[in-house]
Amino acid sequence: MAKSKRSAPTLDDLTAADAEAELARLAAEIARHDERYFLADDPEISDADYDALRRRNEAIEQRFPELIRNDSPSKRVGAAPSATFSKVRHGVPMLSLGNAFADEDVTEFVARVRRFLSLSAEEPLAITAEPKIDGLSISLRYQNGELVGAATRGDGAEGENVTANVKTIREIPARLKGRDLPAVAEVRGEIYLRHDDFAALNAAQAEAGSKVFANPRNAAAGSLRQLDSSITAARPLRFFAYTWGELSALPENTQHGMVETFASWGLPVNPLMRVCATADDLLAFYREIGERRASLGYDIDGVVYKVDRLDYQDRLGFVSRSPRWAIAHKFPAEQATTVLRDIEIQVGRTGSLTPVAKLEPVTVGGVVVSNATLHNEDEIARKDVRIGDTVVVQRAGDVIPQVVRPVIEKRPADAVPYVFPKVCPACGSHAVREADSDPEAGGVVRRCTGGLICPAQAKERLKHFVSRLAFDIEGMGEEKIEAFFDEGLIRRPADIFTLEARDKESADPLAKRKGFGAKSVDKLFRAIDARRTIGLERFLFALGIRHIGETTAKDLAKAYRTMEAFRAAVQAAVVAGADSEAYEDIDAIEGIGTTVVDALIDFFSEPHNVEAVDDLLAHVTVAPFVPHAAVESPVTGKTVVFTGKLEQLGRSEAKAQAERLGAKVSGSVSAKTDYVVAGADAGSKLTNAQKLGVTVLTEDEWIALIKG
Repeated sequence: MAKSKRSAPTLDDLTAADAEAELARLAAEIARHDERYFLADDPEISDADYDALRRRNEAIEQRFPELIRNDSPSKRVGAAPSATFSKVRHGVPMLSLGNAFADEDVTEFVARVRRFLSLSAEEPLAITAEPKIDGLSISLRYQNGELVGAATRGDGAEGENVTANVKTIREIPARLKGRDLPAVAEVRGEIYLRHDDFAALNAAQAEAGSKVFANPRNAAAGSLRQLDSSITAARPLRFFAYTWGELSALPENTQHGMVETFASWGLPVNPLMRVCATADDLLAFYREIGERRASLGYDIDGVVYKVDRLDYQDRLGFVSRSPRWAIAHKFPAEQATTVLRDIEIQVGRTGSLTPVAKLEPVTVGGVVVSNATLHNEDEIARKDVRIGDTVVVQRAGDVIPQVVRPVIEKRPADAVPYVFPKVCPACGSHAVREADSDPEAGGVVRRCTGGLICPAQAKERLKHFVSRLAFDIEGMGEEKIEAFFDEGLIRRPADIFTLEARDKESADPLAKRKGFGAKSVDKLFRAIDARRTIGLERFLFALGIRHIGETTAKDLAKAYRTMEAFRAAVQAAVVAGADSEAYEDIDAIEGIGTTVVDALIDFFSEPHNVEAVDDLLAHVTVAPFVPHAAVESPVTGKTVVFTGKLEQLGRSEAKAQAERLGAKVSGSVSAKTDYVVAGADAGSKLTNAQKLGVTVLTEDEWIALIKG
């Protein structure tokens, strides 16, 4: 479409006021052309005219650098390289979704939501369905409509600050459209690459002799995490908005209404979203999208279902790291066949011996796979997998490669059944099956008994300590841990935090070694320094105590809030033993059982473990646990036990609601319990409460209390 041109004043003739006005006009005009080109695929000016606008903008900014706007188009073409990414703590956690793989899982999801909300079969339950984009999750923070920050998901609680890079993505508006915008709006979605853009990028990479990406998702992630944002600017990244974090005001009361609002703000949204009324409608959409998957032009790995009403979402809440009101229905894993060259035994941080298939490299779902899990020795025997076999390999959930089965008709004549080792390949100690050492446990894992003398376990514990969900020390990857351990530089966690001081006194400092340099060493030391203060839940997870996973660590942190309180409680249980009140107090925490309590006692009963923790605490500050969106209420800080059948809320909803209000929900009654909420047919918990003089509330009294 032809546009009339007006002559612009020369740079020499511009006053500061003229320059400020023209920069505002250019920012708005270029943003509009970006929207026409990238979102509507309907440009209204030629590339030459568009480039002229940008050149004019840059020329004015060079003359008046003090007038550069936050939404300037020049900020969307890259900035000077950054040394590293700073960390950003999400105000509202970026959680992952639970998965469904079969139709029955989807039917059960809908039924479970209805049960939780106590909805009758006649009451409507709208659920949205949309393609699950296979890209990189991102959170965009707008203040008064202006893009001021962007962060990756990270571990869900804390991500990386990639604001400079995100501002180069032309599909993401620097300023939202419309009036009455929320003062704060965190819009979340997925950054991805289209198939045609990915092919062109790889072709350019190959021609330049640079790295060729395995798939669009890897390319998108690699492009976004460039320290030089000009590289990101040159990559054709795109974005779909589909959810939100912190919002100062909710403009709609449904999921689909919120997505429509995003579109009105100028954000790209997926037009394939649909509102469904039944599980059958969801499954019909899933099959339809599956048939269209190859022609969409971008990668998806399933369909996401979300309860549409936001008040229902609020009532449903979350379990562990996933919302109860949403689920991802994944597509079946893609499969390929290849040859199993060898079986390698890896020793984990708790001594578990895990068999790994070493494969002739093969492409599965767009990713080259050369290793795959064989799970354990029972699985090898059940599947009768042998070295030399041709095997079927798949990426389970499109993520973890695994060996499905051998192709018997292609088995070599000399292939023999695999004999699982009875000794640790790392230290030579006996490897004992759990089922043999503890028949009641029935475990199938074989574990090294070497403990402290096993170098493989020590290395794996250190790798776990620095991993993403633990201390998350950037630059301290598996290869560095291996090298530092073998050289004796790092043997236990505290050594990481004394490395810089020891390196300064060393006759052979890291900066002079092959593979290092002054800048890379300084960057590593700065990354270590950045983690000298860490949250309690991360610290507990990082210790690598058996049975203390991410969720359990968070449950313990939520219960005790500080490291001092946690250690006092565990030490009391260590001294008093399994039949004590101290033991029962830990066991009573929601989500904690005797297996976890025993693991804590075993760990803190060992003097060398206590010494290692004390040494670590000499260099690290453990920050108190702070619940997200903590709510002050009449039950904040109170310990509550629910028993019997609740009619209005249901037990699950009542527990979730109590936790959101700051209460600690326990599974058993003790003298430290503040309230027992008793429904119909309450049993021994009610009796214990009455004996101990604990306040007992009916469901109506509980509801009246929390509303007050």
